[in-house]
Amino acid sequence: MTRIRVRAPELLGRGWLNTGGEQVRLADLRGKVVVLDFWTFCCVNCLHVLDELRPLEREFADQLVLVGVHSPKFEHEADPVALEQAVERYAVHHPVLDDPELTTWGAYTARAWPTLVVIDPEGYIVGQFSGEGHAHGLTVLVRELLEEHRAKGTLRTGDGPYVAPEPPATALRFPGKVAAVGDGSYLVSDTAHHEVVHLEADLETERARYGGDTFDSPQGVLMLPLDVAERVGYDAVVADSVRHQIFSIRLSDGQVRAQAGTGEQLRERSGSGAALKQPLSTPWDVAWWIDRVVIAMAGTHQLWALHLAADSKDNSVAVLAGTSQEGLRDGDAHDAWMAQPSGLATSGDGSKVWIADSETSALRSISLSDSGFRLDSYVGKGLFDFGHVDGPASDALLQHPLGVTELPDGSVAIADTYNGAIRRFDPATGEVSTLASDLAEPSDVLVETDSDGTRLLVVESTAHRVTRVAIPADAARVSGAALRTQRSVTEVAPGALRLSVGFVPPTGQKLDKRYGDPTQLTVSATPEGLLVSGAGAAQGLERTLELSGEITEGVLHVSVRAAACDGAPVTGELPEHAACHVYQQDWGIPVSLIEGATDRLELALRATD
Repeated sequence: MTRIRVRAPELLGRGWLNTGGEQVRLADLRGKVVVLDFWTFCCVNCLHVLDELRPLEREFADQLVLVGVHSPKFEHEADPVALEQAVERYAVHHPVLDDPELTTWGAYTARAWPTLVVIDPEGYIVGQFSGEGHAHGLTVLVRELLEEHRAKGTLRTGDGPYVAPEPPATALRFPGKVAAVGDGSYLVSDTAHHEVVHLEADLETERARYGGDTFDSPQGVLMLPLDVAERVGYDAVVADSVRHQIFSIRLSDGQVRAQAGTGEQLRERSGSGAALKQPLSTPWDVAWWIDRVVIAMAGTHQLWALHLAADSKDNSVAVLAGTSQEGLRDGDAHDAWMAQPSGLATSGDGSKVWIADSETSALRSISLSDSGFRLDSYVGKGLFDFGHVDGPASDALLQHPLGVTELPDGSVAIADTYNGAIRRFDPATGEVSTLASDLAEPSDVLVETDSDGTRLLVVESTAHRVTRVAIPADAARVSGAALRTQRSVTEVAPGALRLSVGFVPPTGQKLDKRYGDPTQLTVSATPEGLLVSGAGAAQGLERTLELSGEITEGVLHVSVRAAACDGAPVTGELPEHAACHVYQQDWGIPVSLIEGATDRLELALRATD
């Protein structure tokens, strides 16, 4: 089969980071393997890929150039200062192209965050992968390219264009969450310093630091009820977003121990059982509710429950809400959709847990129902609608909120992170207003009450501090712009649409068909009426959908999963106990239905030329 050679388009954008101010052109990179990582800093799957690529960067340091192409989803992410802060926050140690107009994104026909594109040393595209979990296959492909071009004489080695910026120094660095200890002091996750710090009431004096070499980007912190703390032998739990674990802290001596997670990222989309044997995926916040720790499992778009025992070996976990499908759908908790839940707060009466569902820019809650648990939404329209709009909750808009707390009057304060604001939702009136603005990416909010009154504690993440903010007697009402994510719309014809997903296993792996088809497609639509037929989950990577002729636009939600296993080195046959790898990705494809447009939709999970 003849390989079709496609020349890689030039890398165009507003500017470059991590290059010492220099522009980078593909011609400058000839002779090296180049991997483009299309990402956006709100996206938890993109953060997973950053971590997956680090070993690759180290192994092929002088033969491979990794280039991040930052193509923003939210308006705030197009701010060059915000991008610069994110590159530091997430320890991105390679050149990053700032692509706010999605110019390079469009040139490479990217459809999802994250997308990886591989360019060979002669400047031709040789692979495109969507989603996470491609580290092994990418490593195999890079080794093959290096061997091929070493033999051809088209490979060169040496330093790449990365120039490390000057490291800053502040007491806190990108703090994430805050919890009241009960004696006037506070625990704060000092995320980029990889520690939890115990601050006195002045929010500056440090009583202690916890974590040392144990934590890696801790986020949520929770002080346990006193009776629970006495029973289990520690005072607080911490959600570690990069180690994919829940840790405990005993304040008396600083002891830190794992209570859930194995340190490996969960690759399945469910799990239960012994907590220390069950992988987790980017836990972002924690709350205490109905005698359990509720975990905002951002990496799988779910809520999980952690039951704490006196002996950590007896701790257990289970999925509490969410199918792992990314989106906004209410109802029975196990059928609901979420999108990167990042902030939790138990209501004052204990009837519910408020949720900041960041990627849908939504305020939601989980509560008990006659059939178990249910999810409800109060503010938010979906994955691609956001803004700073106050008024009736049905019309109000947020932008990637990360924190939430309940106020003494029963209303809810929301850390509206990308709007730099604290918003208020009043369940009694159904109105949304703005309590404070001009804050630096507020990532958490907490109520503080003492003899001097009641106020808010706000974690200003990119200002590297915790700030006290007064609660105004009259909240402001902001009428900003209603915004949508900038993405090209795919024109398709109403009626039959043939959907196919390309997947080529890496060299040395095969689809394991011994027990049936190891691939699965799950399809749904917003609005639901867009799909006349073809919705649901079924085996295979191809399906014919029937699109309504009465709806002109919408979003197709496509989830794919494929399992490939390592074959025998010589025969390629699968051994009885082969090591297997799961590849999966979710797409939200905006579509416009136009007579005469294409009747095919082709996506790539893992495609190589």
